[in-house]
Amino acid sequence: MRVVVTGAAGMIGSNLVHALDRQGAEVIAVDDLTDGPKYRNLLGSTLADYFDKDEFYTRFAAGELGHIDAILHEGACSDTMEHDGKYMLDTNYRCSKTLLDACQRQGTRLLYASSAATYGGSDTFREEPAFERPLNVYGYSKLLFDQVVRRTLPTATTQIAGFRYFNVYGPREQHKGRMASVAFHHFNQFREQGQVKLFGEYNGYGPGMQSRDFVFVDDVVAVNLWFLQHPEASGIFNLGSGRAQPFNDVAHATVNACRALRGEPALTLDEQVQQGLVTYIDFPDALRGKYQCHTEADLARLRATGCDHAFADVATGVKRYIDWLAQQG
Repeated sequence: MRVVVTGAAGMIGSNLVHALDRQGAEVIAVDDLTDGPKYRNLLGSTLADYFDKDEFYTRFAAGELGHIDAILHEGACSDTMEHDGKYMLDTNYRCSKTLLDACQRQGTRLLYASSAATYGGSDTFREEPAFERPLNVYGYSKLLFDQVVRRTLPTATTQIAGFRYFNVYGPREQHKGRMASVAFHHFNQFREQGQVKLFGEYNGYGPGMQSRDFVFVDDVVAVNLWFLQHPEASGIFNLGSGRAQPFNDVAHATVNACRALRGEPALTLDEQVQQGLVTYIDFPDALRGKYQCHTEADLARLRATGCDHAFADVATGVKRYIDWLAQQG
Protein backbone atom coordinates (compact mmCIF):
# COMPACT_ATOMS: atom_id res chain seq x y z
CA MET A 1 0.00 0.00 0.00
CA ARG A 2 1.31 3.45 -0.95
CA VAL A 3 0.30 5.91 1.77
CA VAL A 4 0.92 9.61 2.37
CA VAL A 5 0.99 11.04 5.89
CA THR A 6 0.74 14.83 6.10
CA GLY A 7 1.92 16.47 9.29
CA ALA A 8 4.24 13.47 9.36
CA ALA A 9 6.73 14.91 11.83
CA GLY A 10 3.99 15.92 14.27
CA MET A 11 2.78 13.86 17.19
CA ILE A 12 -0.01 11.82 15.63
CA GLY A 13 1.54 11.89 12.17
CA SER A 14 4.89 10.49 13.28
CA ASN A 15 3.28 7.72 15.31
CA LEU A 16 1.25 6.80 12.23
CA VAL A 17 4.40 6.81 10.10
CA HIS A 18 6.15 4.37 12.45
CA ALA A 19 3.12 2.08 12.63
CA LEU A 20 2.65 2.02 8.84
CA ASP A 21 6.35 1.39 8.36
CA ARG A 22 6.18 -1.61 10.69
CA GLN A 23 3.31 -2.96 8.57
CA GLY A 24 5.40 -2.72 5.42
CA ALA A 25 3.54 0.18 3.78
CA GLU A 26 5.30 2.49 1.34
CA VAL A 27 5.13 5.73 3.32
CA ILE A 28 5.53 9.21 1.87
CA ALA A 29 5.97 11.88 4.54
CA VAL A 30 4.77 15.47 4.13
CA ASP A 31 5.52 18.30 6.55
CA ASP A 32 7.11 21.69 7.06
CA LEU A 33 10.45 21.20 8.79
CA THR A 34 11.18 24.87 9.34
CA ASP A 35 11.28 23.70 12.96
CA GLY A 36 14.19 21.41 12.15
CA PRO A 37 14.40 19.36 15.38
CA LYS A 38 11.00 17.82 14.57
CA TYR A 39 12.89 15.46 12.24
CA ARG A 40 13.72 13.41 15.33
CA ASN A 41 10.13 12.17 15.40
CA LEU A 42 10.77 10.37 12.11
CA LEU A 43 14.03 8.71 13.14
CA GLY A 44 13.84 4.94 12.96
CA SER A 45 11.27 4.88 10.15
CA THR A 46 11.99 4.07 6.52
CA LEU A 47 10.38 6.59 4.19
CA ALA A 48 9.74 6.10 0.49
CA ASP A 49 9.91 9.87 0.03
CA TYR A 50 9.56 13.22 1.78
CA PHE A 51 7.89 16.39 0.47
CA ASP A 52 7.61 19.84 1.91
CA LYS A 53 3.93 20.63 2.34
CA ASP A 54 3.96 23.46 -0.19
CA GLU A 55 5.37 21.19 -2.89
CA PHE A 56 3.20 18.17 -2.08
CA TYR A 57 -0.26 19.73 -2.23
CA THR A 58 0.46 21.41 -5.55
CA ARG A 59 2.00 18.36 -7.19
CA PHE A 60 -0.64 15.93 -5.87
CA ALA A 61 -3.48 18.15 -7.11
CA ALA A 62 -1.79 18.21 -10.53
CA GLY A 63 -1.64 14.40 -10.58
CA GLU A 64 2.16 14.31 -10.72
CA LEU A 65 2.85 11.78 -7.96
CA GLY A 66 1.38 8.61 -9.41
CA HIS A 67 -1.19 6.41 -7.72
CA ILE A 68 -1.56 6.88 -3.97
CA ASP A 69 -3.86 4.49 -2.14
CA ALA A 70 -4.61 6.67 0.86
CA ILE A 71 -3.71 9.96 2.50
CA LEU A 72 -3.74 10.28 6.27
CA HIS A 73 -4.11 14.03 6.60
CA GLU A 74 -2.81 15.09 10.02
CA GLY A 75 -1.23 18.38 8.93
CA ALA A 76 -2.89 21.42 10.50
CA CYS A 77 -2.45 24.39 12.77
CA SER A 78 -3.65 22.95 16.08
CA ASP A 79 -2.94 25.95 18.31
CA THR A 80 -6.29 26.73 19.90
CA MET A 81 -4.91 30.13 21.02
CA GLU A 82 -4.08 31.21 17.45
CA HIS A 83 -6.32 34.18 16.62
CA ASP A 84 -5.26 34.78 13.00
CA GLY A 85 -8.40 33.56 11.29
CA LYS A 86 -7.05 34.01 7.77
CA TYR A 87 -4.04 31.82 8.52
CA MET A 88 -6.18 29.24 10.32
CA LEU A 89 -8.71 28.92 7.50
CA ASP A 90 -6.03 28.82 4.80
CA THR A 91 -4.18 26.08 6.67
CA ASN A 92 -6.98 23.97 8.10
CA TYR A 93 -9.86 24.55 5.70
CA ARG A 94 -8.73 25.60 2.24
CA CYS A 95 -5.77 23.23 2.12
CA SER A 96 -7.97 20.33 3.25
CA LYS A 97 -10.71 21.21 0.75
CA THR A 98 -8.20 21.26 -2.12
CA LEU A 99 -6.83 17.92 -0.96
CA LEU A 100 -10.30 16.37 -0.73
CA ASP A 101 -11.16 17.45 -4.27
CA ALA A 102 -7.90 15.99 -5.61
CA CYS A 103 -8.46 12.71 -3.73
CA GLN A 104 -11.91 12.33 -5.26
CA ARG A 105 -10.54 12.97 -8.75
CA GLN A 106 -7.71 10.49 -8.36
CA GLY A 107 -9.46 7.70 -6.44
CA THR A 108 -7.41 8.20 -3.29
CA ARG A 109 -8.88 7.44 0.11
CA LEU A 110 -8.75 10.27 2.66
CA LEU A 111 -8.54 9.82 6.41
CA TYR A 112 -8.20 13.17 8.16
CA ALA A 113 -7.88 14.85 11.53
CA SER A 114 -10.91 16.77 12.71
CA SER A 115 -11.18 17.84 16.35
CA ALA A 116 -13.39 17.75 19.44
CA ALA A 117 -12.95 21.55 19.40
CA THR A 118 -15.85 21.52 16.92
CA TYR A 119 -18.13 20.95 19.96
CA GLY A 120 -16.77 23.92 21.90
CA GLY A 121 -19.37 25.06 24.38
CA SER A 122 -21.64 22.03 23.96
CA ASP A 123 -22.26 19.56 26.77
CA THR A 124 -23.09 16.76 24.30
CA PHE A 125 -20.34 15.26 22.18
CA ARG A 126 -22.17 13.54 19.36
CA GLU A 127 -21.39 14.00 15.67
CA GLU A 128 -24.45 16.11 14.89
CA PRO A 129 -24.77 19.80 13.91
CA ALA A 130 -26.97 20.58 16.89
CA PHE A 131 -24.03 20.05 19.23
CA GLU A 132 -21.32 21.86 17.25
CA ARG A 133 -20.51 25.18 18.93
CA PRO A 134 -16.79 25.96 18.49
CA LEU A 135 -15.33 28.48 20.93
CA ASN A 136 -12.38 29.53 18.76
CA VAL A 137 -11.36 29.91 15.13
CA TYR A 138 -9.42 26.64 15.28
CA GLY A 139 -12.60 24.71 16.10
CA TYR A 140 -14.48 26.65 13.43
CA SER A 141 -11.86 25.83 10.77
CA LYS A 142 -12.25 22.12 11.55
CA LEU A 143 -16.04 22.32 11.56
CA LEU A 144 -16.10 24.13 8.22
CA PHE A 145 -14.22 21.26 6.57
CA ASP A 146 -16.39 18.65 8.28
CA GLN A 147 -19.40 20.36 6.73
CA VAL A 148 -17.84 20.05 3.27
CA VAL A 149 -17.21 16.36 3.92
CA ARG A 150 -20.85 15.85 4.91
CA ARG A 151 -21.98 17.34 1.62
CA THR A 152 -19.49 15.22 -0.32
CA LEU A 153 -20.14 11.84 1.32
CA PRO A 154 -23.38 10.96 -0.54
CA THR A 155 -21.60 11.07 -3.90
CA ALA A 156 -18.05 10.19 -2.79
CA THR A 157 -16.18 7.75 -5.00
CA THR A 158 -13.66 6.68 -2.34
CA GLN A 159 -13.48 6.43 1.44
CA ILE A 160 -13.56 9.66 3.45
CA ALA A 161 -13.20 9.33 7.23
CA GLY A 162 -12.77 12.24 9.63
CA PHE A 163 -11.72 11.74 13.25
CA ARG A 164 -12.66 14.19 15.95
CA TYR A 165 -9.68 13.77 18.22
CA PHE A 166 -10.22 14.47 21.89
CA ASN A 167 -7.27 15.09 24.27
CA VAL A 168 -4.50 13.04 22.69
CA TYR A 169 -1.32 12.41 24.68
CA GLY A 170 1.72 10.22 24.16
CA PRO A 171 5.16 9.93 22.56
CA ARG A 172 6.62 12.45 20.11
CA GLU A 173 4.83 15.63 21.20
CA GLN A 174 7.81 17.46 22.71
CA HIS A 175 7.88 20.00 19.86
CA LYS A 176 4.39 21.29 20.70
CA GLY A 177 5.50 23.51 23.58
CA ARG A 178 2.54 24.88 25.56
CA MET A 179 0.16 22.90 23.35
CA ALA A 180 1.65 19.58 24.50
CA SER A 181 -0.51 17.36 26.69
CA VAL A 182 -1.04 17.72 30.42
CA ALA A 183 0.84 14.45 30.96
CA PHE A 184 3.90 15.84 29.16
CA HIS A 185 3.88 19.04 31.24
CA HIS A 186 3.31 17.11 34.46
CA PHE A 187 6.27 14.85 33.74
CA ASN A 188 8.55 17.85 33.25
CA GLN A 189 7.16 19.71 36.26
CA PHE A 190 7.76 16.73 38.52
CA ARG A 191 11.25 16.15 37.15
CA GLU A 192 12.25 19.81 37.54
CA GLN A 193 10.24 20.94 40.58
CA GLY A 194 9.25 17.77 42.41
CA GLN A 195 5.54 18.57 42.08
CA VAL A 196 2.79 18.99 39.50
CA LYS A 197 0.28 21.83 39.35
CA LEU A 198 -3.42 21.75 38.55
CA PHE A 199 -6.15 24.35 38.32
CA GLY A 200 -8.13 24.87 41.49
CA GLU A 201 -11.89 25.11 41.84
CA TYR A 202 -13.78 26.55 38.87
CA ASN A 203 -17.31 26.56 37.52
CA GLY A 204 -18.64 24.14 40.12
CA TYR A 205 -15.76 21.69 39.74
CA GLY A 206 -13.50 21.05 42.71
CA PRO A 207 -9.70 21.38 42.53
CA GLY A 208 -8.36 19.22 39.69
CA MET A 209 -11.83 17.82 38.99
CA GLN A 210 -12.35 19.41 35.58
CA SER A 211 -12.55 16.38 33.30
CA ARG A 212 -11.52 15.56 29.76
CA ASP A 213 -11.59 12.55 27.48
CA PHE A 214 -7.88 11.70 27.43
CA VAL A 215 -6.90 9.30 24.63
CA PHE A 216 -3.49 7.64 24.28
CA VAL A 217 -1.86 8.18 20.88
CA ASP A 218 -1.39 4.44 20.33
CA ASP A 219 -5.17 4.09 20.41
CA VAL A 220 -5.55 6.89 17.87
CA VAL A 221 -3.11 5.08 15.59
CA ALA A 222 -4.94 1.77 16.02
CA VAL A 223 -8.27 3.28 14.96
CA ASN A 224 -6.73 4.96 11.91
CA LEU A 225 -5.20 1.63 10.86
CA TRP A 226 -8.53 -0.13 11.37
CA PHE A 227 -10.16 2.29 8.92
CA LEU A 228 -7.35 1.72 6.43
CA GLN A 229 -8.25 -1.97 6.58
CA HIS A 230 -11.97 -1.18 6.15
CA PRO A 231 -12.34 1.08 3.09
CA GLU A 232 -16.11 0.71 3.22
CA ALA A 233 -16.28 2.77 6.44
CA SER A 234 -16.81 6.48 5.77
CA GLY A 235 -18.10 9.37 7.84
CA ILE A 236 -17.15 11.67 10.70
CA PHE A 237 -16.35 9.92 13.95
CA ASN A 238 -15.40 10.83 17.50
CA LEU A 239 -12.01 9.43 18.45
CA GLY A 240 -11.63 9.51 22.20
CA SER A 241 -11.61 6.90 24.92
CA GLY A 242 -15.33 7.31 25.58
CA ARG A 243 -14.67 8.15 29.22
CA ALA A 244 -14.14 11.47 31.00
CA GLN A 245 -11.47 11.49 33.69
CA PRO A 246 -10.44 14.39 35.93
CA PHE A 247 -7.07 16.09 35.63
CA ASN A 248 -6.41 14.71 39.11
CA ASP A 249 -6.18 11.25 37.51
CA VAL A 250 -3.46 12.44 35.12
CA ALA A 251 -1.46 14.05 37.93
CA HIS A 252 -1.88 11.01 40.16
CA ALA A 253 -0.77 8.61 37.43
CA THR A 254 2.19 10.81 36.43
CA VAL A 255 3.55 11.16 39.95
CA ASN A 256 3.25 7.44 40.66
CA ALA A 257 4.87 6.53 37.32
CA CYS A 258 7.78 8.87 38.09
CA ARG A 259 8.08 7.46 41.61
CA ALA A 260 8.12 3.92 40.23
CA LEU A 261 11.09 4.84 38.04
CA ARG A 262 12.93 5.74 41.26
CA GLY A 263 11.86 2.57 43.03
CA GLU A 264 9.43 4.45 45.29
CA PRO A 265 5.99 3.08 46.23
CA ALA A 266 2.72 4.36 44.79
CA LEU A 267 0.73 6.90 46.80
CA THR A 268 -2.94 7.76 46.86
CA LEU A 269 -3.94 11.15 45.47
CA ASP A 270 -4.64 12.41 49.00
CA GLU A 271 -1.14 11.36 50.06
CA GLN A 272 0.36 13.10 47.05
CA VAL A 273 -1.52 16.31 47.93
CA GLN A 274 -0.54 16.09 51.61
CA GLN A 275 3.12 15.71 50.65
CA GLY A 276 2.98 18.63 48.22
CA LEU A 277 3.58 16.44 45.17
CA VAL A 278 0.29 17.61 43.65
CA THR A 279 -0.64 21.27 44.17
CA TYR A 280 -3.46 23.54 43.00
CA ILE A 281 -3.28 27.07 41.59
CA ASP A 282 -5.99 29.68 41.10
CA PHE A 283 -7.92 29.29 37.86
CA PRO A 284 -6.56 31.85 35.36
CA ASP A 285 -8.80 34.84 34.65
CA ALA A 286 -7.80 34.68 30.98
CA LEU A 287 -9.52 31.30 30.60
CA ARG A 288 -12.77 32.08 32.40
CA GLY A 289 -15.69 31.57 30.05
CA LYS A 290 -13.43 29.98 27.40
CA TYR A 291 -12.64 26.66 29.04
CA GLN A 292 -14.22 23.25 28.55
CA CYS A 293 -14.63 21.69 31.98
CA HIS A 294 -15.93 18.36 30.68
CA THR A 295 -15.54 16.41 27.44
CA GLU A 296 -16.49 12.82 26.76
CA ALA A 297 -16.65 11.23 23.31
CA ASP A 298 -19.86 9.51 22.32
CA LEU A 299 -18.50 6.41 20.54
CA ALA A 300 -21.81 5.05 19.23
CA ARG A 301 -21.09 6.02 15.62
CA LEU A 302 -17.55 4.63 15.75
CA ARG A 303 -18.76 1.34 17.26
CA ALA A 304 -21.50 1.08 14.63
CA THR A 305 -18.80 0.65 11.96
CA GLY A 306 -17.61 -2.53 13.70
CA CYS A 307 -14.51 -0.93 15.22
CA ASP A 308 -14.32 -2.46 18.69
CA HIS A 309 -10.87 -1.22 19.70
CA ALA A 310 -10.39 -1.13 23.51
CA PHE A 311 -9.01 2.23 24.69
CA ALA A 312 -6.49 2.59 27.51
CA ASP A 313 -7.56 4.42 30.65
CA VAL A 314 -5.44 7.26 32.02
CA ALA A 315 -3.55 5.13 34.56
CA THR A 316 -2.47 2.66 31.86
CA GLY A 317 -1.70 5.15 29.10
CA VAL A 318 0.15 7.65 31.29
CA LYS A 319 2.34 4.91 32.79
CA ARG A 320 3.34 3.76 29.30
CA TYR A 321 4.00 7.34 28.24
CA ILE A 322 6.10 8.26 31.28
CA ASP A 323 8.21 5.13 30.81
CA TRP A 324 8.79 6.18 27.18
CA LEU A 325 9.69 9.74 28.17
CA ALA A 326 12.17 8.51 30.76
CA GLN A 327 13.91 6.41 28.12
CA GLN A 328 14.45 9.52 25.97
CA GLY A 329 16.78 11.08 28.54
